[in-house]
Amino acid sequence: MSILNQPVNTLSGRATTLADIPAKVMLVVNVASKCGLTPQYTGLEQLHENYANRGFSVVGFPCNQFGAQEPGSPEEIATFCSTTYGVTFPLMEKIEVNGDGRHAIYDELTAVADAEGTSGDIRWNFEKFVIADGGSTIIRFSPMVAPDDANLVATIEKLLDA
Repeated sequence: MSILNQPVNTLSGRATTLADIPAKVMLVVNVASKCGLTPQYTGLEQLHENYANRGFSVVGFPCNQFGAQEPGSPEEIATFCSTTYGVTFPLMEKIEVNGDGRHAIYDELTAVADAEGTSGDIRWNFEKFVIADGGSTIIRFSPMVAPDDANLVATIEKLLDA
């Protein structure tokens, strides 16, 4: 099954898939509200706004596996993201990205290595995956890569122009 067709729920509990998001290119990110990297929400929202009209979407997957930095309920997460960072991109249900309970989407994502050759378990909150070409192109970026990083932006633009 394509990564885009794996079932998942939105943060509000509605069943969906990544294929249901009207985007040619998406940036999937495991997010958290109480992390040192949480300010990346600002850059993620900016990316989403800058490229949405070209067929791009950021997709956030809240995760509480790293230092219990996403303890909130779905309602608390939604309120935090919208009021603190003005997030308008889709947020999915809180999931596990590592271990026995890892969501099937992350089973596929963690098989991909980043530019440094790191694959396997997600290292921390805000690890990024650019997905394009119906799920056949997946490019991984470290959590420390900021949303406005030149390589990340160039990758998104190249795939949008393809």
